[in-house]
Amino acid sequence: MPGRLGVDFGTSNTVVTLWSESSHDSATVQLKDYTRMQDTGDGSIFIVPSLIHYTEDFRYLYGDEVLKRNLSHSPRTFQWMKRYISHRSPVERSFDGRRISYFDAGQRFLSEILSAAAPYLSLEDEEIALTVPVESFEDYSHWLGKVVHEAGKLRFRVIDEPTAAALGHGTELSPDDVYMVFDFGGGTLDVAIVMVEHTSPAEIGRYCRVLGKAGIDMGGTSIDEWLFHEVLRRNECADADEDIRAISRSILAECERLKETLSFRDKAEFSVLNPISGAVISGEFTRGEFEDLLDKHDAFAKIDKTIRRALTAAFERGFNEDQIKAVLMVGGCSQIPSVQKALKRIFGNEKVRLNRPLDAVARGAAAFIAGTVFKDYIQHDYAIRYVNPSNGHYEYRPLVRRGTQYPSSEAVAVITVKASYDGQDQLGIPIFEIGGNTGASGEQRLEIFFDEFGIPKVHAITANDCAKRNHFWINEASPTFLRAEPPGKRGEPRFRIEFMVDRNRHLLITAHDLQSSIVVFSDYPVAKLI
Repeated sequence: MPGRLGVDFGTSNTVVTLWSESSHDSATVQLKDYTRMQDTGDGSIFIVPSLIHYTEDFRYLYGDEVLKRNLSHSPRTFQWMKRYISHRSPVERSFDGRRISYFDAGQRFLSEILSAAAPYLSLEDEEIALTVPVESFEDYSHWLGKVVHEAGKLRFRVIDEPTAAALGHGTELSPDDVYMVFDFGGGTLDVAIVMVEHTSPAEIGRYCRVLGKAGIDMGGTSIDEWLFHEVLRRNECADADEDIRAISRSILAECERLKETLSFRDKAEFSVLNPISGAVISGEFTRGEFEDLLDKHDAFAKIDKTIRRALTAAFERGFNEDQIKAVLMVGGCSQIPSVQKALKRIFGNEKVRLNRPLDAVARGAAAFIAGTVFKDYIQHDYAIRYVNPSNGHYEYRPLVRRGTQYPSSEAVAVITVKASYDGQDQLGIPIFEIGGNTGASGEQRLEIFFDEFGIPKVHAITANDCAKRNHFWINEASPTFLRAEPPGKRGEPRFRIEFMVDRNRHLLITAHDLQSSIVVFSDYPVAKLI
């Protein structure tokens, strides 16, 4: 039966759900041969492995088609696409005379998934909902919008993943109670403190009020990387060794299997054979050794800090940890026993729940697009970049601070724009998005990336690299949008600009020409905020 769609494009798996007006609930849908059935404690669901394979005869295989043909290890197969796209990675693969980026592969994959889901839409121009990590940048949402537009689905809305997960448990949540959503997926860890509120008789649906949220760039792919390094260390190998390069994708796949197996068993073995040299990479991990590896990489410390950041944000809004009724764990990595134990030590056994870990986010996205609404706040800081005349360096003036509630009832900022030189007729402001997760000073971590031949390689990520990822010029394509007629004079205050944020997180400007007293823009959208 047609309805409204929620789409959770994940690093490891993608889930599409359909909202039913009759049951006021959503369920996953089967998409051609791309989906596979996954058994959970709440019943079986359909998921699409986030994989695309480029065949030698210029065709494409998606999701479970790749797994059934045992092509997940092929250098012609793209995985972890969401991670590369959100990091704005320029890495490309080269084969058949073509150079293909992760943006290209991700767009082709998601476009096909949206096309396969199109028959489920109730109307041709029906809005769909897509999910984004808490700490994602505006350009990731922009990329999603581009994919949706080119796939012919012109209307969409975004919702952050842990908030969607709360809605995914909507029928189980009680109004006026506070919950924490712990979303530990393939690419990120996101935490949100939410409260479901009754609406007034004049309103439709229920409010989900977001009290605090935080996120960090750590997920299942991070754990796969740690296992990969450890497997090579135990076998006294390096990723640059020719024997290892030939089977590195197979080793990485074994590491993913190890992670999943040790979530349910106390011991797991691994073995990968190089069919040419006969070399074997093998060994065994116990669950205790696996947990020690997580501890070595400060996984539990990072989990605790992320939870504390979300709790601190909620405390600033008048709520404390004791008011949390339950902790809802979602995401594949939430199934790791030591992660569950870590949360139970903080909140107690009775509060921690592991329900619908794989489909809660997509189910909540469908509920969101069906009419459930939010009282939310901006997650990142937004600032204007300017040159400090005293030292000639770039500096940033806050424009919209993280924590700002939206929609805003009054101007969140007011600035005056001056002409930089005589005769200037095009003026504007460079607006930057500044994330909150830069990494500790001096921190260095190792990260796996796939080179142009599809071979996993180890790369050091420094705090400076993280800082570069952390600042994004969101209106770089059109920074000068104010036209002065007549042209301005150097140092002359020319425009007064008021900033507002609407319910869809659009940054709106109202611009007054101070010389002509004309309003040149009124509630004009200049950027989409996160």
